[in-house]
Amino acid sequence: MIDLYSRRVVGWSMNQNNNTKLIIDALSMAIKNKPKQQKVLLHSDQGSTYRAYEYLKLFKANNITQSMSRKGECHDNAVAESFFNTLKTELINQKIYQTRKQASSAIFEYIEVFYNKIRRHSTIDYYSPNDYEKRFYRNNIP
Repeated sequence: MIDLYSRRVVGWSMNQNNNTKLIIDALSMAIKNKPKQQKVLLHSDQGSTYRAYEYLKLFKANNITQSMSRKGECHDNAVAESFFNTLKTELINQKIYQTRKQASSAIFEYIEVFYNKIRRHSTIDYYSPNDYEKRFYRNNIP
């Protein structure tokens, strides 16, 4: 889950299967990462996991508004699609991982150490997501 303003990955999870537990884990991480006063609109595609009862229950309990792409319109979810393309280009396709644990560790390092903290983005004036977000709070929150 990516913050549209800062491009920071705020919630993510890995699993062999694309199932409800996977997205609930990612959403739970995103909820822990968001400031309490912040209103949240969460956008996704129309996959069945995003309609699961347990997932929607977390939305309601945390006052999150749900938004979904139009059917068959990948451009409605361009930020997420772009992130996954970047992840594959810069990390996944660069090496063959011998185990799932190696791949998981590499993805963790990429997101938490490189992507959010170091990687510069043209859409946010060549700041890293963390720095761009800090800049916003420093300039806008008393």
